[in-house]
Amino acid sequence: MKKRLGVIGGMGSEATSYYFEELVKHTAAEKDQDHIDTIIFNHASIVDRTKAILTGEVDTLIEQLTKDVRMLEQLEVDNIAIPCNTSHYFYDILQEKTNVPIIHMVKETIKHAVNQFEGVRKIGVLATTGTIQSGVYKKEIEELGLETVIPSPSRQEDVMSLIYDDIKKGKPGEYEKFERAYDELVDKGSDVVILA
Repeated sequence: MKKRLGVIGGMGSEATSYYFEELVKHTAAEKDQDHIDTIIFNHASIVDRTKAILTGEVDTLIEQLTKDVRMLEQLEVDNIAIPCNTSHYFYDILQEKTNVPIIHMVKETIKHAVNQFEGVRKIGVLATTGTIQSGVYKKEIEELGLETVIPSPSRQEDVMSLIYDDIKKGKPGEYEKFERAYDELVDKGSDVVILA
């Protein structure tokens, strides 16, 4: 029997759309039926993950994500993907709420970065302040004996502006904001940089 993927999306909707495009693009398919059966719940009204983590007001978010996980479980998916880095702060809590394996995007991303490039010792991370402060990338990177490199406060402001003032508002991102943050991580010795 063919497996079915469940996706909790809407964090943001553009990220979900991009995720699905990449899923289709990277599936070895010669006809429609070769693609992965996918159920996407674009939960755009879900509370802001960064704000929840930074304020400590996480109960509503956990409740919403738990409901989403259980809904997908009822739809008999075989795996769940959550294309939102920040939400992986709650990965262990969510995995406890379901028997359906949730793909750990952060672990998979780091594993890919390490396997793709030789001699990786330092990994730079560009992400929301919530993702950075949650330590979700730092934890997984350090478990591999590697070092995490993050932006300075001023470059982190560039990253947040790029995400919240540009991307989440549907505007093209200002490349200069990305470039300043990226260049700083390279100057700090990053062997690879993950745009989380």
